Amino acid sequence: MMVDRQEFLQKLITKTDSKIVMLVMDGIGDTVINGKTPLQAAKTPNLDKVATESDLGQTIPVLPGITPGSGPGHLGIFGYDPIKYQIGRGILEALGINVEVGEKDVVARANFATLDGDIVVDRRAGRPASEESARVVKILQEHIKEIDGVKITFYPGKEHRFVVKLTGEGLDDRIEDADPQKEGLPIKWAHAYDPAAEKTAEIVTKLMKEIREVLKDEPKINFALIRGFSKYPAIPKFPEVYKMRAAAIAVYPMYKGLAKLVGMDILDVDGETPADEFETLKKHWDEYDFFYVHIKKTDSYGEDGNFDAKVHVIEMVDEALPKLLELNPDVLVVTGDHSTPVAMSGHSWHPVPFMIKSPYTRAGLSKAFDEFEAARGSMGTIYAVDLMGLLLGNARKLEKFGA
Repeated sequence: MMVDRQEFLQKLITKTDSKIVMLVMDGIGDTVINGKTPLQAAKTPNLDKVATESDLGQTIPVLPGITPGSGPGHLGIFGYDPIKYQIGRGILEALGINVEVGEKDVVARANFATLDGDIVVDRRAGRPASEESARVVKILQEHIKEIDGVKITFYPGKEHRFVVKLTGEGLDDRIEDADPQKEGLPIKWAHAYDPAAEKTAEIVTKLMKEIREVLKDEPKINFALIRGFSKYPAIPKFPEVYKMRAAAIAVYPMYKGLAKLVGMDILDVDGETPADEFETLKKHWDEYDFFYVHIKKTDSYGEDGNFDAKVHVIEMVDEALPKLLELNPDVLVVTGDHSTPVAMSGHSWHPVPFMIKSPYTRAGLSKAFDEFEAARGSMGTIYAVDLMGLLLGNARKLEKFGA
């Protein structure tokens, strides 16, 4: 019999003054290159010291062998079954930049890309600066306002990303990603995987063709890949399920959107470094019971296949970590939402390392924070959706089950 973990935990949760910090280094898991993973290669005295005081283990984001997107990866570590709650990336990106999404809307996340003929040669158009991306979004909005009676609205995001909103009657979000997912492949137009979405898919394909025409003279940003089609979903709210005031500290819009979707408050960060994010944590420390802190660039450099840059970001987190540790959270978990191996330049199915530090963890069993120490750790291999139960237990927020 399948158990709804959130529903089960909710009956046992009791309010306490305990504070939980979830530090998510996006895509942190990796494989070995020249004898080491980026976590092993990085100089991380602070993370390693925390490891000696923690229980370690590894999570499976969805199911063994399944490669998750960032949405499912995060839903899992927040305690939501990612198979039950399948949410398009579009709604996360849209909410992250404060786009209003109504009943008649379908939103999607878009990447500016570079075409050579009909071949996608760069899925991120060279990662343009956000200002350059916003310039091109403005051009699109000036030229494309409506297709077949459906209103089209563009919203600039960060770097190569932006949001497209379609507003009209009878729109449906059951559309495959219009993205080949790899460079060197031809354009993939929009296709519905349900007959009810065929009209919407046709509009998206017409939109992509218009974008290509409008941007044909741009040197790099001459196309857009559109994916993560979504309407506003129904999902339980994190503060109500777990009886905690919850806040999110993130730089990139999608992760703000994901946190907002589950009911967390979004805290503004003055800057973009791990130190800036930890400073925001300190500033709001007395206001919340649960903090989600997101580090993006570990994932970005994994996707770029850049080993040294991923190592550098890990070291930046480690250098700034004392700012977080000074706050002495009752429970600290350090983990990722999925693995992004440098050798694969993309997300993967590999288990994700985690460590939990609290007054009740079994200190001294591990020597460092990396994939191999985590694989040998006392927590073993668990599903990501079970992580929240461990955090609540360590925070003494769960009553005893049964007589």
